[in-house]
Amino acid sequence: MPSIINLDEIKSLMGSLDVVAAIEEGFIQYSNGNSVVPPVGELIFEKPPGDVHIKYGYIKDDDYYVIKIASGFYDNPKIGLPSGQGLMLLFNQKTGALVSILLDEGYLTNIRTAAAGALAARYFAPKKLEGIGVLGTGIQAELQLKYLLKDHTCENIWIWGRDRNKAEKLKSVFGENLNIHIAIDPAEVALHCNIIITTTPSTIPLLSAHDIRPGTHITAVGSDTSDKQELDGNILAKADIVISDSIPQSKSRGEIYQAVKANLISEEKILELGYVIQNPGYQRNNDDQITVADLTGVAVQDIMIAKAVYNNYNKKR
Repeated sequence: MPSIINLDEIKSLMGSLDVVAAIEEGFIQYSNGNSVVPPVGELIFEKPPGDVHIKYGYIKDDDYYVIKIASGFYDNPKIGLPSGQGLMLLFNQKTGALVSILLDEGYLTNIRTAAAGALAARYFAPKKLEGIGVLGTGIQAELQLKYLLKDHTCENIWIWGRDRNKAEKLKSVFGENLNIHIAIDPAEVALHCNIIITTTPSTIPLLSAHDIRPGTHITAVGSDTSDKQELDGNILAKADIVISDSIPQSKSRGEIYQAVKANLISEEKILELGYVIQNPGYQRNNDDQITVADLTGVAVQDIMIAKAVYNNYNKKR
C-alpha cells in the first residue's frame, strides 16, 4: 500500500531538509538534459476564476517519477478557504507502482517556488541590498521574503498589494524585527528597492521599464500562464541578463513569453537557470546590471521536493 503523508506530517519533515540545495540540483539535472518533463497540463476557469496546473516528469535513472496537481482559485478566501490546493503522487520509476500520496494542499508547490526565488537571488542579487521589494500579499509573498532573508540581510523592505489590509497583515507576520514599509504603488517599491519579487496573478503589467533603477534584480513568479503578466516587456528588453527556469516553458507562458510575443526580445537573449548556475561567466558580474529571473515553475522542482520529503519520511519511520 502507498504511504499517505498529510500536510502536518509534511511540515514536520521539512525542518531538516535543505530545500534550496535540492531545487538547485533539480535545475542542474534539467538543464543538462537528464530529466524528462512534458509540457504543463492546465485547466483555466472563469466562474469563479481559477487555474489548475498538472506538472509531471522524472529524472533519468532515478527511483521515482512524480505527478503534481496544484490549483489556485482566487475567490476562495471570500468563503474561508485557501486559494491554493493540491497534492503530489510519487511512483516507482521501474514498476509504475504508486509509492506515496503527499496531501500537501499546495504547500510543497509554495515552498519549492520560494526556494527557486532564493536560488535565483544567490546568483543575481546585487551584493548590497538597499531595499527588498515584494509585489503581492499572499502566501507566496510571505515565503519568498522568508527564504530570501535566510541568505541576505537588508534594513528596508517594501510591500505593495491591491488590498492595504492584506499588506498590513503580511507586515505583521514579520513583527517588529524588520523595517517594513507599505508602498502606495509598485513604482514606489521600485524606487526604494534593488531587488524585487513579484508574486501576483496580474494580467496587466505592474512595473514599467522607467521604474527600474540600475542594478536591480527582479524575480517574477506570478506569471505562470499565457495570460498573466507582471512586468512590462520593455523591462526584459532593458535587462542585461534574462533568466528562465525553463526555456521550453517560456515559449508558452510567463514574462519572457509576453516579451517575445511583443517582439521586444529574442529567444537568443534567454539563459536557463540550471545552465547559469554551472557557468559563473553568465551570472551577475557588477552591481549596475539589471537582471530578471522569470520562474514559471518546472516539474523537476516537484520531483526533487517530493523525493526529499518521502525519503525523510522513510528515515523517521
